[in-house]
Amino acid sequence: MSHNNKGLAVFDLIGRVFLAFIFVFAAIGKIENYHGTRLYMTSYGVPGGLLPVVIAVELLSGLAVMAGLWTRWAASLLALFSIAAIAIFHQNFSTMSDQIVTLAEVSFTGGLIVLAVNGPGCFSLDAFLKRGKT
Repeated sequence: MSHNNKGLAVFDLIGRVFLAFIFVFAAIGKIENYHGTRLYMTSYGVPGGLLPVVIAVELLSGLAVMAGLWTRWAASLLALFSIAAIAIFHQNFSTMSDQIVTLAEVSFTGGLIVLAVNGPGCFSLDAFLKRGKT
């Protein structure tokens, strides 16, 4: 996203960091509770061997979005990851809490799609690297 006003552009940075924070935080939680997360995944029919990939996607893509590096790709990957998580893990709507978690996942996905389409803004490594090439 490009802003004529650099003061407003700082909100692109803040938004990216806020949006990606949950993925980094979730990856760290999965590392800290590796065995429990693996059991949770397998209870839904997801092979436990995919857990390192899940952690890598969340952690590396989350950090990339925060930094604004390869932002469109990282945001797209996290959006696809979120869609898969919704389809696999968030099918229970029996309680308000379950509904809110699912809707939060949908909201994150929407934000990631917007970021993938509009880009990271001028306060990003992508913008810095682009300026260096011109």
